[in-house]
Amino acid sequence: MAGSLADIVDLGRRPLDQDAFRTVCRRDLDRNGVLVLSGFLKPAAITAVRREGEANRHLAYYTVTDHNIYLSPPDPDYPADHPRNRKVASSKGCITTDQIPGGSALRTLYDAPEFRDFLCAVLGEAALYEYADPLSSINLHYAGEGQELGWHFDNSSFAITLMIQEPEAGGVFEYVKNVRDAEVGEMNYALSGKVLDGAVSPQSLAMGAGALVLFRGRNSMHRVTPVKGARTRMLVVLAYNTEPGIALSESARMTFFGRLG
Repeated sequence: MAGSLADIVDLGRRPLDQDAFRTVCRRDLDRNGVLVLSGFLKPAAITAVRREGEANRHLAYYTVTDHNIYLSPPDPDYPADHPRNRKVASSKGCITTDQIPGGSALRTLYDAPEFRDFLCAVLGEAALYEYADPLSSINLHYAGEGQELGWHFDNSSFAITLMIQEPEAGGVFEYVKNVRDAEVGEMNYALSGKVLDGAVSPQSLAMGAGALVLFRGRNSMHRVTPVKGARTRMLVVLAYNTEPGIALSESARMTFFGRLG
């Protein structure tokens, strides 16, 4: 399924080129740190991408990692049980840009100037560019029974995702807003520790199949709870850079994809 943007996105409900719609979306993202546009993809596009995902699942690279919430090496200035160094678990499978079929709706959407212009307007960015490496721009993530993403902060200022298939249970995106202020170096270890201890009630996102989600996760802790049931959770990450010619680092590609290209 290639087609045009209008074949993929319900432009009646989501008029991407209209200033009024963009203004409302940006206001909601700025106020809440997250924007959920349910029913963004048309049903036929959801079905086509899900079938692609099922057909190519055997290509996925699976990782099981223990990491701290900063996705960084431990800091020897703090004990192992300090929020700076405490370990959480993440596990998932992933197929990369070069494994997404050439005629996929995902490629049409990712490359569409109207979609990028909309994202720029809502995110407040001058321009968005694809990754220079062949793996990192479009990723389809799989999470089966028991798989999860542990609590963490993002290193990037925004994340763009599409829900393709919800699991039978579990696999819930949970977050706690404004735990830290990375821009000024305020880590707020006390609140981070409370989140890790389960002493803070997180917010959760309801994102049905076809939902587009924009999330600012640099300062908000977030996770995906363990998946339950036989139905695999499928989520697409659409990754852009704010400068041209940037590739994901070789170490990150080996960690996430198991190869460089």
